[in-house]
Amino acid sequence: MKKNLLSILILVLLLVNIALTAVMMISVTGTNKKTGELVTNIATVLNLELYNPGGIPLAEVPLSETETYSIEGFMVPLNRSVIVNEDGTTETSKKTEYFLFTLTLYLNTKHEDYKSYGGAEKLATLESSIKDTVTEVVRTHTLEECQSDLDSINEEVLAEIQKMFDSNLIFKIGISDIKFGS
Repeated sequence: MKKNLLSILILVLLLVNIALTAVMMISVTGTNKKTGELVTNIATVLNLELYNPGGIPLAEVPLSETETYSIEGFMVPLNRSVIVNEDGTTETSKKTEYFLFTLTLYLNTKHEDYKSYGGAEKLATLESSIKDTVTEVVRTHTLEECQSDLDSINEEVLAEIQKMFDSNLIFKIGISDIKFGS
């Protein structure tokens, strides 16, 4: 008799547990859906801001209003690559890899900050600061990242340069004459 009573008690507790779990899942699902939508909206806004840090679409700056300034001879040491061995262990590369390139800055000559920063003479005085900023961004990447995803590195460099100038005077950058070495 005690065994049957105990079995019935366990069965009742099991049914109560299932009912409470179902109620909890229904209430959490609605809240989770709303939270997911909020996170998606925030991520969308941040992605739009990061994709075009200058705020000026490239099509809005005609070639006639564009001036270029090139800085040659960048040689940046890259982060060491992580090597995965056959046994699953990892180690960092012993070689230091270098990224050699020429950086071209595209300036909007009709921008309000052009008088302050624009022109080859004025940018030449800021060249060492620009080099430091670009070097700090590029050196955080590995050789593989530079070879496979140069577009995102361009965006990072552009964002940092615009942050340095506190302006979107420089609306685009170009990296050319690319060489890798060790």
